Amino acid sequence: MTAVVDKFIKYVQFDTESDTQTGLTPSTPGQMFLAEELVKELEEMGMSHVSLDENGYVMAVLPSNMDKEVPTVGFVSHMDTSPDFTGKHVKPQFVENYDGGDIVLNKEQNIVMKVADFPDLKMYVGQTLITTDGTTLLGADDKAGVAEIMTAVEYLINHPEIKHGAVHVGFTPDEEIGQGADFFNVEKFGADFAYTLDGGEIGELQFENFNAAYAEVSFKGRNVHPGMAKDKMINSMNIVQEFRSQLPMDEVPEKTENYEGFYHLLGIEGSVENSKLQYIIRDFDMDAYNARKNKFETICKDLRAKYGEENVTLQMKDQYFNMREKIEPVKYIVDIAEQAMKDVGVTPKVVPIRGGTDGSRLSYMGLPCPNIFAGGHNFHGRFEYVPVDSMQKAVDVILKVVDLIAKR
Repeated sequence: MTAVVDKFIKYVQFDTESDTQTGLTPSTPGQMFLAEELVKELEEMGMSHVSLDENGYVMAVLPSNMDKEVPTVGFVSHMDTSPDFTGKHVKPQFVENYDGGDIVLNKEQNIVMKVADFPDLKMYVGQTLITTDGTTLLGADDKAGVAEIMTAVEYLINHPEIKHGAVHVGFTPDEEIGQGADFFNVEKFGADFAYTLDGGEIGELQFENFNAAYAEVSFKGRNVHPGMAKDKMINSMNIVQEFRSQLPMDEVPEKTENYEGFYHLLGIEGSVENSKLQYIIRDFDMDAYNARKNKFETICKDLRAKYGEENVTLQMKDQYFNMREKIEPVKYIVDIAEQAMKDVGVTPKVVPIRGGTDGSRLSYMGLPCPNIFAGGHNFHGRFEYVPVDSMQKAVDVILKVVDLIAKR
């Protein structure tokens, strides 16, 4: 196995699933365990100013080995995995010399990754893929990015003949629950600009992302024996149905693409007395994003008028915003990454992120931070996989970005 694969396989053994409910940073202890492992490795490989703070943020510096001053570049990835699917006891599987057919992930449970469902598999015929065993996610989002950054800086340390400016690295907790940049100390990090390694398939280069909000709608009912319920019972689940019926049914993740926004129902709880909906709201355009939030407000206002103020409550908060506004004034950093990809034989695919990264928040905190591919597919579920060649190419892109900056 290559160095990047060795690191990746080690990191996915850590259960770093984040959790929206704990109120802690990091939200789960496994993230701190991985952070401590990364600190150990960074110190052993010879990085400087290695630090781990009480919130689980890892930072380190590879000092410049040049006589002239060049911009300081940073690379950032997140350590947590999504709470949408379990990341405990990950058992990676290798599919060598992939033949282009369906992949049996788990024969015993008859879990098969079908090409008909995931046609992107055809891009990787002849390559080695790393998959799950069908019972967990893989964690390529974003432990592939972590492994790629760690591999790249280790390579630079082991090859001092390669001239480079200062390279700063950072690993964050809780990105998957929208809190990855909450306690990121941009001043301490000290880079002029940075790149997240948190993208999907090979070649992806992104400097636009969704504007994002989280919404929780709670409904209260009144339970009465059903035989005596006429004009007395209020079934909170029926209010849920009314709420849902007023949202456009085609504006959901499974029916949208490119720059189209959506409402995504994350969770639902229900009984006659109490029901709750958890949503994320997404759109690239700020006006459309605000209109989506306003629709939630309007629906809730109308339902309160019908059922009572106390029976419908809405809690909604912004999570992050489209980074394009902050990247465009320093667009040359996107151009550097695009040229780096071309130089190492990767075709750049400049596409919007249908999601968010730490980079979107960091860009608004003063650290412009476009996103580079980490190589994975089908994040947040049992069909997640990553091609080995894509991970190696991500390492090559990091090294070439550092090289191009040194030559500016």
